[in-house]
Amino acid sequence: MTPPAATCSDPVAAAVAADAAPPRLERARWYVVAVLALVYALNIADRYVVSTVLEPIRLEFHLSDTGVGWLTGVSLALFYILVGIPISQLADRSNRRNIVAAAMILWSLMTAVLGLTQSFWQFMLVRIGVGVGEAGGTPPSTSIIADYFPKDRRAFALTLFALGSPLGAWLGSNVAGQIVGYFHSWRSAFLVLGAPGVLLGILILLTIREPRRGRFETIAPIATRQAPLGDTLRFLWRSRSAWHVNAAGTIICLWGWGLMYWTQTFLQRAYGLTTAEAGARLGSIYLWAGIAATLATGAILALPAMREPRRIAWFLAAVVACSTLPSFAIFWTHSLRVATAMLWIVVPAVYLYTGPTMALLLNFLPPAMRAQGMAISLLSANVANLIVAPLAVGWISDTLAGPLHSNAESLRYALLALSLTGFWAAYHYLASIRSYAADDLAMRAAEAG
Repeated sequence: MTPPAATCSDPVAAAVAADAAPPRLERARWYVVAVLALVYALNIADRYVVSTVLEPIRLEFHLSDTGVGWLTGVSLALFYILVGIPISQLADRSNRRNIVAAAMILWSLMTAVLGLTQSFWQFMLVRIGVGVGEAGGTPPSTSIIADYFPKDRRAFALTLFALGSPLGAWLGSNVAGQIVGYFHSWRSAFLVLGAPGVLLGILILLTIREPRRGRFETIAPIATRQAPLGDTLRFLWRSRSAWHVNAAGTIICLWGWGLMYWTQTFLQRAYGLTTAEAGARLGSIYLWAGIAATLATGAILALPAMREPRRIAWFLAAVVACSTLPSFAIFWTHSLRVATAMLWIVVPAVYLYTGPTMALLLNFLPPAMRAQGMAISLLSANVANLIVAPLAVGWISDTLAGPLHSNAESLRYALLALSLTGFWAAYHYLASIRSYAADDLAMRAAEAG
């Protein structure tokens, strides 16, 4: 797949020649983005289906809000954390395509098996298996895309990859809700949504090629060695831009994904909606608002003026800050109509940040550190949205349920507190701008070293 010009002795000329891709490479680029976006969609769907059936699971297993947070969020995150870094280290020195395909098959099978569980501990053990599989999805996928596109086109490519997020949310919310409504069992959603991933994993093995690592970098020959984890951690710590970009993405996950984790349950408790009704309402918003926001972001990032990283950071900070007050209003109001209107405003902000934030982070990482750097970023994000948000919100809700005499009102106040963390995320995007020039030079020096 690598054009002959990419092997010439002048790395700058090689990168320019490679960017002027022949039609075959250009088609291959977008095919890879489309297939890996489907991988991302099924990753997100397998997470959202748990949020969709959170209340039926809680009732069947007789759990508190904190207990259901442990079962559905923490169990996934703990083993995602344990295996995410080792898998990313493997991805930085071996065939990433094979890792993505194997992970896809594993977590899809585990998702289907969730539908066969009969107890708290069975569910938790299988949920751990889902986490082990999902840890091999996004880090190597984004690293592959980074080696199919030059630096100034990555934000656009990764934004299209991020279309998998609203598509997956729709599958895990609307489609899963309809499946539950049709079969009258929360287990059916896991069984039906787990199967397609196995076929997609096989398709990846048969149709996607592993790209040459660092093929579009322009500073000296690219080393094929993998950077030690300690070097990657130190590099991320010294690069204040990368540190703040990662912090912004982590806090957005705490804010946006944390709110969405509980919103289905909140709508069912506060407004008496069924699983299918709440899933259909949220699924439509996830799909249409999420896709519209992602495509609009892609169009904005494709503008020549937006190739400057500072402008991307300003854009993201403004969007998140302006969406924080509507996120508060979702849970402040007692009107389902108003809450739904606010969700149409907030949901796009939850989705549009993904691709640009990944691109900003990858642009500050040398090729030998990208999968590890992305895994570290996903680790902190998953701690925020799969451990902190479920447990903190669940604990606050349980604590207030007695005094308020209502688990709907207690959940409302817990989510109101969480909604204000959007301002915190906006701050980190703005803080990242101050050191862009110096950190870009440091990244280039690391590439050359």
